[in-house]
Amino acid sequence: MAVSFPPTLRFSSATEEIQHSHIKFSDWKFKLFRVRSLEKTPEVSPKEKTDSSEGKLSLEQSPAAPDKAGDQEAAPNQPVLKASPKFSKKSHNDRKARRKAVHQAHLRQLCRICGRSLKTDGHSRRYPVHGPVDAQTQDLLRKKERRVTSWPDLIAKVFRIDVKADVDTTHPTEFCHNCWGIMHRKLGSAPGGAYFPRHATVEWSPHTPSCDICHPAHRGLKRKSLPPNVQLSKKLKTALDRAGRARQHKRLAQARLCSKDVLKKITNCSEIHLSTKLLAVDFPEHFMKSISCQICEHILADPVETSCKHVFCRVCILRCLKVMGSYCPSCQYPCFPTDLESPVKSFLSVLNSLIVKCPAKECNEEISLEKYNHHVSSHKDSKETLVHINKGGRPRQHLLSLTRRAQKHRLRELKLQVKAFADKEEGGDVKSVCLTLFLLALRARNEHKQADELEAIMQGRGPGLQPGVCLAIRVNTFLSCSQYHKMYRTVKAITGRQIFQPLHALRNAEKALLPGYHPFKWRPPLKNVSSSTDVGIIDGLSGLSSSVDDYPVDTIAKRFRYDSALVSALMDMEEDILEGMRSQDLEDYLSGPFTVVVKESCDGMGDVSEKHGSGPVVPEKAVRFSFTIMKITIAQGSQNVSVFEEAKPNSELCCKPLCLMLADESDHETLTAILSPLIAEREAMKSSELMLEVGGILRTFKFIFRGTGYDEKLVREVEGLEASGSVYVCTLCDATRLEASQNLVFHSITRSHTENLERYEVWRSNPYHETVEELRDRVKGVSAKPFIETVPSIDALHCDIGNAAEFYKIFQLEIGEAYKNPSASKEERKRWQATLDKHLRKKLSLKPIMRMNGNFARRLMTKETVEAVCELIPSEERHEALRELMDLYLKMKPVWRSSCPARECPDSLCQYSFNSQRFAELLSTKFKYRYEGKITNYFHKTLAHVPEIIERDGSIGAWASEGNESGNKLFRRFRKMNARQSKCYEMKDVLKHHWLYTSKYLQKFMNAHNAFKSSGFAVNSQASLGEPPGTEDSLESQDSMEF
Repeated sequence: MAVSFPPTLRFSSATEEIQHSHIKFSDWKFKLFRVRSLEKTPEVSPKEKTDSSEGKLSLEQSPAAPDKAGDQEAAPNQPVLKASPKFSKKSHNDRKARRKAVHQAHLRQLCRICGRSLKTDGHSRRYPVHGPVDAQTQDLLRKKERRVTSWPDLIAKVFRIDVKADVDTTHPTEFCHNCWGIMHRKLGSAPGGAYFPRHATVEWSPHTPSCDICHPAHRGLKRKSLPPNVQLSKKLKTALDRAGRARQHKRLAQARLCSKDVLKKITNCSEIHLSTKLLAVDFPEHFMKSISCQICEHILADPVETSCKHVFCRVCILRCLKVMGSYCPSCQYPCFPTDLESPVKSFLSVLNSLIVKCPAKECNEEISLEKYNHHVSSHKDSKETLVHINKGGRPRQHLLSLTRRAQKHRLRELKLQVKAFADKEEGGDVKSVCLTLFLLALRARNEHKQADELEAIMQGRGPGLQPGVCLAIRVNTFLSCSQYHKMYRTVKAITGRQIFQPLHALRNAEKALLPGYHPFKWRPPLKNVSSSTDVGIIDGLSGLSSSVDDYPVDTIAKRFRYDSALVSALMDMEEDILEGMRSQDLEDYLSGPFTVVVKESCDGMGDVSEKHGSGPVVPEKAVRFSFTIMKITIAQGSQNVSVFEEAKPNSELCCKPLCLMLADESDHETLTAILSPLIAEREAMKSSELMLEVGGILRTFKFIFRGTGYDEKLVREVEGLEASGSVYVCTLCDATRLEASQNLVFHSITRSHTENLERYEVWRSNPYHETVEELRDRVKGVSAKPFIETVPSIDALHCDIGNAAEFYKIFQLEIGEAYKNPSASKEERKRWQATLDKHLRKKLSLKPIMRMNGNFARRLMTKETVEAVCELIPSEERHEALRELMDLYLKMKPVWRSSCPARECPDSLCQYSFNSQRFAELLSTKFKYRYEGKITNYFHKTLAHVPEIIERDGSIGAWASEGNESGNKLFRRFRKMNARQSKCYEMKDVLKHHWLYTSKYLQKFMNAHNAFKSSGFAVNSQASLGEPPGTEDSLESQDSMEF
């Protein structure tokens, strides 16, 4: 193998002149192409010459062969040497194969990058050139956010060497630990630079008879000399001798460089380190070596230990590494300044206890090495004394890491000086002197925020409002960072007091309120979920590699980990849980298990696009997944005692966001990709118990998840059902639209998540080989894989909106007398709608809208609206039918809208079956023109399934998605508040501030703030009685709960 070093190629990260430690070649190697063979070839026929020439090795075939001009001139003059006829072609091929095998065996002992022998590493650390990186390197790449995952890519990035096209017969397959360390220092940006023992990379060539890998220049044992080469000229022999002498001179120079005398000249520490001759006791030789530096042979001063367990003085080893290179002076093992560590404390204690003689002539005392500096301070005029430096023991520890007693001992002299100054100048006020010194130190380092707080405390003004109060004011008034900081500076400038806390204090306060702060544990541990508890906001696509590879999800999603978010929500209502236990006369030390019922909600927020900069507005759709803790109970005997129950389950203040994504709710693949990890965490929590310290006692919690906060569109999406215009009208039963119109009342809930999964498998596999229509009828409209388990229920908010839209249509048809003319044209129907809109705007101030919403539905579904519509209808009979239809609807509505119908509207609950049957009778008789053979989805659910759901769950309105819908306006407010150039950071801040908005801890501060405002008191609790009223006015902020 020929190894060459091009003069123009240099390693990018090495700054020193680097030499190879084993192999070096001169210009004579380029003339070896003239050498043909060491054997004579027999004279054979031209045909045999052609056959035999194929098996011969020639250096002309090597990539290192130079120009061909000289070859052509010298070739005719070369004598032809003939070999003995006894060597056949077969034996020649066998020798060739053996040489290649030996060559590959030698290659396996060399480093692919630097060419060094792998045997020099005493720990046998070697790494494959091809394949994935090891775990330690993978961790470093993750910290540095690098995308390299394989050794070939990393080697190409660091050393500029392409190893992907390597051949095992030509290139080594492993590299050494030194090159591995160079990669780590190159990637980790470690101080001191990366040292590489070459000025060029190694060039590997195929095997040749004069290969320097198989025949190195020096061996441990003397090998048998080769037969004389008759083809070598005198000039070539002279070049070989000159190269051998050059290598010998190099080895001698390197040996002189590594000698003790040279190392001592490099360190030059005889005037700062103590000699071992000063020791009072004559210790054994091996002990003297252990306490002395192996470079300067003085007593160790500020000792450090290398990775190869050799001990040196810190100054000595650093100087040697700078001059000699990154190698240990004792064993030549790779060593870097970052690898130096302090020895163990037991060794330092032995070193400090050594007794040394004072070098001063007039002093004959013997003192310990630890007290040497204190002793020689009395010999200020003596030139023989040396200032011994030993920072390896306790004095190297930081002042704050010491015990109180050690701190007093170290600062004793400074304390006496400060006390003397205070007694002389400040009347003995040591505290003021110390605080002033600290204040000046902060000002000198430009830490003005902490200096302002310290100055406020020194002047007796106090810190002002608590950080939690300031955080509540900022979040509930939707102040951005710049707006809050401007208010903070303005109030401080006007009042001269630091009433509001700076932003860094608010950031520290919000850490305790966000998920990832409180420690917890699951028993048994959650399956496929990390056990780490300090997990904050993460990427919405984390933990889903396979689905992302299958379907390219192009979206921005941020979320909390489900278990961490539940823990933060429970700790946020810690006071409510303890108060509920006291109100139920339960002992505070009860550890559970507590049962927590969680309502899940998910809905799209529509178009949330905002225009930033020039250009048209790009439409964006967003989806939010949130949860609400509805109830917490504990088993007492044979019954469950409720310790917490959400008073306003449909408020946006209790609906905590869990996941935000910029996606369309109708995109089944994107929803599956983002919500699948979240659903997997929920499924893991169902079969485990949470162990959390609440009120100072470790308690256990079990969770029950109820997915009820979904509108019909999203239920069909996550349960894999067909769209709402499908023949199968209901998400609760298997009735078709025709069956539901013929039987309006008598239906029962038959669908479930498990049954939908089974039907999807039938739809996917078609085991009975049916046609599309037959298969669709068998699976009852299931056409996609369900991925979220929902509870069969009715969304009260969207039920109101859907029914109001249907009544709005009935009003138009009654105005146009569609019962007489069912086949009216489209233009006539538009004219009916315009007439209705104009009349409602005139009578009820109802402005027409493009799409039905909750506010318009509430104002439309009243008796006043029916009376106004009746003015446009000539028939009295139709008046009575409309009035009765609206009256029956208003009697049924409280049953599905109230949080607890048995307590809030018991009469309407008892009469619901009668009213629903009468309502269905009116639809099938008076309004037959509209509902013959068809029925709307929400009319069907209202008439057929409400009593069954009330009997099962006790309520429909409490489990609605109204809280999640109310959070849509919060999303837009927080997005405007946290407008940034990067949408990724924008979504992160929106999710964080929305979570803080729902914190019960901050809501208590805002309730107290509102109570003070209504009572006319000042917000600042530390304001003096004589303060002018203008200060109180400046502290008032916008009411947070009103938008």
